[in-house]
Amino acid sequence: VPVQQGREAVVSTQSTGTLAESRAKELFTDMPVIRLIPIPDRVAPTTGVYVCPVYKTLTRAGTLSTTGHSTNFVMPLELPSAQPQEHWIKRAVALICALDY
Repeated sequence: VPVQQGREAVVSTQSTGTLAESRAKELFTDMPVIRLIPIPDRVAPTTGVYVCPVYKTLTRAGTLSTTGHSTNFVMPLELPSAQPQEHWIKRAVALICALDY
């Protein structure tokens, strides 16, 4: 899954396992495979994660469905981060399932 940042991409560093700033002028980068394991009655962490939106395509807008979510929106995903959530929100960081239309 490619990671998109407003102007430049964000990379997940292998050494720390957290989000990190990208190299200059890199718009997209591959995200390592993420294994989703459901845990019943899990308490969501309040720090140390960025709740990253996952979209189907680069166009973040879509038609609003009856649930109130965009049809392009897939789900929020908690990614480990040493930076506060606001840091990545200001950079418009998102995961994109398909770069091609």
